[in-house]
Amino acid sequence: MPFVERVFSGVQPTGNLHLGNYLGAIVNFVKMQETHSCIYCVVDMHAITQGVDVWGGPAELTRNTREVTAAFIAAGIDPKKHIVFNQSQVSGHAELAWIFNCVARMGWLGRMTQFKEKAGKDRENASVGLFDYPVLMAADILLYRATHVPVGEDQKQHLELSRDIAQKFNNDFADSIRAQGANDGLFFPLPEPLITGPATRVMSLRDGTKKMSKSDASDNSRINLTDDADTIAQKIRKAKTDPEPLPTEEKGLEARPEADNLVGIFAALSGRSKADVLREFGGGQFSSFKNALAELCVTKLAPIAGEMKRLVADPGHIDAILNDGSDRARALADETMKLSKDIVGFIHRR
Repeated sequence: MPFVERVFSGVQPTGNLHLGNYLGAIVNFVKMQETHSCIYCVVDMHAITQGVDVWGGPAELTRNTREVTAAFIAAGIDPKKHIVFNQSQVSGHAELAWIFNCVARMGWLGRMTQFKEKAGKDRENASVGLFDYPVLMAADILLYRATHVPVGEDQKQHLELSRDIAQKFNNDFADSIRAQGANDGLFFPLPEPLITGPATRVMSLRDGTKKMSKSDASDNSRINLTDDADTIAQKIRKAKTDPEPLPTEEKGLEARPEADNLVGIFAALSGRSKADVLREFGGGQFSSFKNALAELCVTKLAPIAGEMKRLVADPGHIDAILNDGSDRARALADETMKLSKDIVGFIHRR
């Protein structure tokens, strides 16, 4: 019996959603809802894996959770057709993560490069949650037995770990899984990555070699989803470039990170390829290209900013969306947890 195709997507509520979040994740979420059964999760449990100075404390976490939800809705996600909820409302995420902690191997987690990057030199002082983050991510996905996950390049390694955990669980409990009559001995699917679009990794507007990030000291390094039209246009016009004209072919972008980034942003926002963008603007100066890019960014992003502001002004409405979504998510999660407990051998309420 094949697995039901289902997409799981998660975004951390750590504040200051920006163009990188939009192009790398949210815009693809909107597209996928037309072709897949989707679960959109605000992963608030992941947000607290780093210090309070990073996620901002309880009040900020609440505000950011609502802001991410507002961004989903403002960008075009339909919470009635698909599930939109926050992770902490469904206890199965934590329950399954513990089972997976006992399946995953220390060596697997020790190879995770993102932990090394986030923990820095003081790894002994990093939280256990930060180290164990990928196991919780595996639980997020597999709790709904999702078959596909849209991920950025920096999350591909974590998805590979999710596949490893699913496979080891299936192998370790193969006889018990067969006894439950589940998928010919396969209880969890091996989720596949969905990496789409020409701008899956959006870089800083001030340094094309660094990823666009909310933690960058310069606000001009990113376009926030809450920026108004004038601010968006100003940031694009101030974006770092080089003195050469735009190349006419993609190969000419290879040693020019800032040019590559801006062309990639234009391509992603316009639904075109980089090659197509260069056919129109190649050989010209950056000034005219930036004007066109600024106009495109304002057209695409300013309405989202306006709708987000309207939505966050009504927290009761956003909470109702999250509560409804969590009820629907819980129904799926409870089914997985019941069978998981049976497979492992836990005695539980029926």
